[in-house]
Amino acid sequence: MNNAPSSGFPRLMLWAIGGLMGLTMVLSAASRLSGATPSLIGESPTVASRELRFEDRSDGSIAVIDATNQSQIEIVPPASNGFLRGTLRGLVRERKRESIGAEIPFTLIGRADGHLLISDAATHRLVDLGAFGHTNAEVFAHLLTPSPHRLAANTDASRSTP
Repeated sequence: MNNAPSSGFPRLMLWAIGGLMGLTMVLSAASRLSGATPSLIGESPTVASRELRFEDRSDGSIAVIDATNQSQIEIVPPASNGFLRGTLRGLVRERKRESIGAEIPFTLIGRADGHLLISDAATHRLVDLGAFGHTNAEVFAHLLTPSPHRLAANTDASRSTP
């Protein structure tokens, strides 16, 4: 006679958990293979947008260029603005992975519901900048509208830097 205690966990429950995990994996794979892309961002109307290019400079700064008229909007000083640099690094990495150059500009989009997005038409990537917090979104928000004062201040600052 075997007097060993039973495991105490019903086998039916184990089979149900395993089946649920398997079904989740199958549905997830089917969604990926079908090309469906989840969208958590509603289709709120666009109230402002601006096509931008970002050019790395030899001194480590980044020039922000309005792609419609090729005017320089701002100079991001070297070793500053980590959020902007990190966001662009992720977008550019995706372009490199798909062998896409920098010719196609990014689009900065302001929506009526307050969302601020950066879109990459080359890779069809859309980043909700507000998801990283209001302070980080502000790094991009000021680039949405032209400001001659900001350009003059940045141009003067870049001239005075050795």
